[in-house]
Amino acid sequence: MNNKYRNVYCGNVDASFEGKEVRIAGWIDTIRNLGSLVFMTLRDETGIVQLISNDVETYTKLNRESTVTVTGKVRRRTLDMVNPNMKTGEIEVEILTLEVLGDVYKTLPFEVKTSKTSSEETRLKYRYLDLRNSEVHERIIFRSKVIDFIRSTMKDMDFTEIQTPILTASSPEGARDFIVPSRKFKGKFYALPQAPQIFKQLLMCSGFNRYFQIAPCFRDEDPRSDRLYGEFYQLDFEMSFAEQEDVFKVGERVFYDTFTKFSDKYVSPLPFRRIPFKEAMERYGSDKPDLRIPFEIENITELLKNSESVVFINKVIRAMKVESSDKSNSWYKKLEEEYKELGVSSLGFVKMDEENNMVGSMAKLFSDTEKQELINRFNLVTGNVLFIICGDNTEKFQKLCGNLRLRIANELSLIDKSRYEFCIIVDFPMYEWNEEENKYDFTHNPFSMPSGGLESLNTKKPDEIVACQYDFVCNGLEMASGGERNYSPVILKKAFSIAGYDETVVESKFPSLYQAFQFGAPPHAGMAPGIDRILMLLKDEENIREMVAFPISANGSDALMGCPNEVFESQLRETHIKIRD
Repeated sequence: MNNKYRNVYCGNVDASFEGKEVRIAGWIDTIRNLGSLVFMTLRDETGIVQLISNDVETYTKLNRESTVTVTGKVRRRTLDMVNPNMKTGEIEVEILTLEVLGDVYKTLPFEVKTSKTSSEETRLKYRYLDLRNSEVHERIIFRSKVIDFIRSTMKDMDFTEIQTPILTASSPEGARDFIVPSRKFKGKFYALPQAPQIFKQLLMCSGFNRYFQIAPCFRDEDPRSDRLYGEFYQLDFEMSFAEQEDVFKVGERVFYDTFTKFSDKYVSPLPFRRIPFKEAMERYGSDKPDLRIPFEIENITELLKNSESVVFINKVIRAMKVESSDKSNSWYKKLEEEYKELGVSSLGFVKMDEENNMVGSMAKLFSDTEKQELINRFNLVTGNVLFIICGDNTEKFQKLCGNLRLRIANELSLIDKSRYEFCIIVDFPMYEWNEEENKYDFTHNPFSMPSGGLESLNTKKPDEIVACQYDFVCNGLEMASGGERNYSPVILKKAFSIAGYDETVVESKFPSLYQAFQFGAPPHAGMAPGIDRILMLLKDEENIREMVAFPISANGSDALMGCPNEVFESQLRETHIKIRD
């Protein structure tokens, strides 16, 4: 490298350059004026190097974060001045010339080195400064490396990378669309794709064997710490003439290879554990279980079916055992009160004391026989705690049990954070009941094939139909979702009719797919791992926005670009839009 501004990067200047003249460029990181000497550090993407000069007066007005180009002579530091914490700590550069390229004219809104201590709103408003922070900057470099690796992995498995459109048609796929008004077609709109779902299925109908892309997806959903607002990226892939297990092998390789390469943590061995949806809800109270937690939810309804306590009569009863707890009685009491407010009929605990007697808020509710049965069932010994939760046989109760499991594990520090525990949730219900609209909705992807095909749709109740769809889960987070696709126009019409969409809706909302299936569509399947969430887990970040160069804030606004914002009246007229009061 040899250009007008530098012939070597800051982080690459080492003892091999001793006595040589170098030209470097970057940002002024620190300035120390010792009266007779001035020390500075110059920073670029590769690292930091120390500058030194005895021309103190020349540099009194130099500002930190200014960009400069420096010509200097490299010299080795004395042994007592070597900085082992710096990549370039053995040398320093004596300044011969320094030219300010871009000066700093305003007060910095925060210190770059400590930008992560500032509010997220301020950081995102000045994101270009925040990204100068070495830790924040490294996250984006890391993102590039992981995506490169995933892309090469897919190509190694003979997948063809194909880009699909950003402007497309609105379709009912589960989330709110971002719509784009048309200038040429009055009163009509494009939509940004929630996912490339339809296009990748069309590619299978087009004769492509294996497709993938690192795809941008757009959904108007409320953000969370693990979900971006507006725009996110997924590894989207699809395979023709493929079944569920074919997809699993690809997904397992992508996840296993990526997580073992970019982390030193334990990763679940292949093949990942398969867990049916019903089993996941019963044992973990969640369709995205955290398998790092060392206990599960156990059904003890049968064990207490003859209980004389009114607490247990006609109730579903679940229990969770933990080895020990040092929490006070007030902690247990608070937990009991909170979950009763959330909707459980009762929550309590029993504990084995030093004499192996059962004590605790529910101990008096059990007969001696029931106590012994619980001790035998859970192998209870001194110090063990058994949480017992009662409620009705509903999905809400199952989820509250799962929430309690996670809460206990977090507050008792029982989650092993040195592991990535993967599983695949299978056999999802095809439909779920929407109480607000008094109808069935698709549980997941409306394009999934029902298990058993048309016969299942014709002969089973909607809530009994199982879909050929699946989720990859890691550490309590959904990492990917996919399924075997419904490629039959006959089955597709029937599936949508159960969800309240007649044939005209299917044809109007999915015209391309509906037509394509009339001309010899192949069986096909695929899935879509979330890129941003993969990166978040690999870096142990609690906030997914840390893994994106220019994210939108949690409230859905972008302080950096000043959007959403108003547009000119002429733009509204061109797109035939009038803003209502």
